[in-house]
Amino acid sequence: MTGSVLKVSKIKELEQKLDRQKEVHQRMLTIDELASLYIFTDVRKAQVLLAEQLVILDKYPNPDYKLNYLLHTATIENQLYNYVLAEMHFLEAIEILQERGDVKQQVETYIDYAGTCINLIKMDVATTYLDKAARLLDVFPDPILQARITCREGFLNLHYSLYSKAIELLLEAEKDINAAASTLSLKDYYFLTLIHSGLGKVYERNEDIEKSVKSFQMVLSICKEIGMRTRMSWHYLNVGNGFLALEDIKKAEEYYIKAIGFTDDISQQARAGAYANLGYCCILKEEYKKALSYFNRAEQIYKKSDKEYFNFCNIESWRALVYAETGKYKKAKEHYGNAYKFAKSKNDYKQLASVFKAIAAFFAKNGEFENAYRYQLLQDEMSERYQEEVNRRTVLELEVKYEAEKKKQEAEMLRLQTTGLQLKALRAQMNPHFMYNALNSIQHYITSNEVKSAAKYLSRFATLMRQSLDYSELETISLEKELEFLKNYLEINQKLRFENELEYLITVDDEIEEDIMAIPTMLIQPYIENAIEHGLRRKKNGFLKLEFNLIDDYTLECIVEDNGIGRYRSAELQKEAQKHLNHKPMGTAITQERLEILNKSNQRGSSVRIIDLESDKGEVLGTRVEIKVPVTIIQKKQEIT
Repeated sequence: MTGSVLKVSKIKELEQKLDRQKEVHQRMLTIDELASLYIFTDVRKAQVLLAEQLVILDKYPNPDYKLNYLLHTATIENQLYNYVLAEMHFLEAIEILQERGDVKQQVETYIDYAGTCINLIKMDVATTYLDKAARLLDVFPDPILQARITCREGFLNLHYSLYSKAIELLLEAEKDINAAASTLSLKDYYFLTLIHSGLGKVYERNEDIEKSVKSFQMVLSICKEIGMRTRMSWHYLNVGNGFLALEDIKKAEEYYIKAIGFTDDISQQARAGAYANLGYCCILKEEYKKALSYFNRAEQIYKKSDKEYFNFCNIESWRALVYAETGKYKKAKEHYGNAYKFAKSKNDYKQLASVFKAIAAFFAKNGEFENAYRYQLLQDEMSERYQEEVNRRTVLELEVKYEAEKKKQEAEMLRLQTTGLQLKALRAQMNPHFMYNALNSIQHYITSNEVKSAAKYLSRFATLMRQSLDYSELETISLEKELEFLKNYLEINQKLRFENELEYLITVDDEIEEDIMAIPTMLIQPYIENAIEHGLRRKKNGFLKLEFNLIDDYTLECIVEDNGIGRYRSAELQKEAQKHLNHKPMGTAITQERLEILNKSNQRGSSVRIIDLESDKGEVLGTRVEIKVPVTIIQKKQEIT
């Protein structure tokens, strides 16, 4: 069954269901599902449904449906070229997503908003949100969403005229979307149309016209198959332009007429472009009166919707050509002069070269060879300047590719270093003294016939070891699991090694959501072990405080504070002990090295600060360690309403 048949069948089913439904909440559910299909296929129907949904939401507020309403409306406004309105709805949706919604919704919204930012020429904002989406996917991979990010990155490179990189990314996105799922959603097909449109533009700018036409025809094919109608005028115009460049006038005119007649696409610019290019086709057929008529219609539309110099320059050049061909010398010069002014206003060297070429040909045809020669020289000069721009762009592209490859290699090296350090951290994780003493204490329970206590702490010890081994395989774990691990570690130390003489307290900031915030594995425990081994082991009535605070969206602060003997006395004792022992504690040194690598790999402020606590009289009160670690989001809570 084709995608088109599937889509039509599903829409008809939902339409019939909606017609029968009277109960408000069930109706809102069906509207939500049907609108998600209409936003890509029938924008007008989607707007009607969303208007009804908004009325229902005013009476029966529901944050989940409100979120979907905002996302659907933002998508529609983007489809209708209302990019500022689209941005407004996306930003409101993103605010709601901070409180509810899962990772997939966040990533999808960031990617969609990035598309609107590209349309608004807010490239830095687009890059920021694509980076946010990519960071979330690092923790929660999704091949389809990753392919969509790649597609957007392709368009960023297209904007910066980095054409070979744009082609590479767009082709990669197409391959990944087609490989990711056996049945594609409407949104997947929508992204495929974006990909082929982008490829068409890249090939067009590289003057590979045949490939450009094939890409734009592929867009039309997908749109017809699935019933996407919102931007068909542009798609027809693009194919028509390709055939015009290939000098197939008949086919070009066929597609221009379709672009003008397609009413579901509200774009007036696409229609104006079709009228202007139809006029040029008429020049080629020597239908000059008809050509001027088309130019006038195009200009009227452009004046209402488009203030860009490029289109007005083309129209003026073509008008001049009409008057030159019909022997109206003075009017031809006048319009060539207008064309020059438009091209000059933006210093478009490529278009200036084109205008000067046309003027040179005009003077040569009229026997004014000195003027013809002068404008030929100007054409050559503009062509050289344009080629210099192309060369600079090529150099920039090579530099960008070099830097990207360099960063990729550095990231891979850092990843491998991190993995190696994690394994080192695992080996240093369970201090041999701790394991020996814990097992010795458990053995004491057994020989004393305290079977219940022995079984209890042996189980806890086994759990702790299993957690340590399991977590060592992961780059990050949730704070919730980290706290569980640390509590087990402290509990065993308290009961078995310190015989209940060690007290501890763990506090977590109310703003921290332990189940969805993830931190790198095995960063905190070595500092707790250090506090116990070097600060508290030789002190009666030891107390350890573990505190977690949120610095910002990407950074967590963990404070490990003890009332131990202090670093100076500990160093003296340790120096003495090293004379008799081969063991050298390495846990905190390894962790510090890992934090430095994390800083290099994600440019966040990971750090460790150690403070010696003293009274006003200089008495040692203990040690305080402040550890800043990077945070990622694992999963947003889904509230039930």
